[in-house]
Amino acid sequence: MKFIVENWYLIVLALVSGALLAVPMLKGAAGGLTVANAVQLINREKAVLIDVCGPDEYAAGHAGGSKSVPLGEFEARLPAVVKNKSIPLVMVCASGARAMRAAALARKLGYENAQVLSGGLKAWKDAGLPVEKS
Repeated sequence: MKFIVENWYLIVLALVSGALLAVPMLKGAAGGLTVANAVQLINREKAVLIDVCGPDEYAAGHAGGSKSVPLGEFEARLPAVVKNKSIPLVMVCASGARAMRAAALARKLGYENAQVLSGGLKAWKDAGLPVEKS
């Protein structure tokens, strides 16, 4: 007990460092797909890559093979773009924030296998994958 009282700061330091190590692991679990996992899903399960950026952003550069469904028109346009609700969807935007909202909306529409590309288009580019302009 004396050790705990005299070295309380070491215990706090150990707990804080443990928490800081756990945060990225937890974020990775809830944060979406890595680029490698997304490509694997696209290749093996014929997942559809959905870009939820606005039309100007999409025209400036988008992941190769992605379909444009802007977040503002998402609920109206997604059923026309992807008719089969059992096909996996990979949502992508510039950074991943809008894609998270789009994935939640897709699940609400019945697309149970909607996932987010962690890091968005930036991660896609950093992985050296094709980016198209239109």
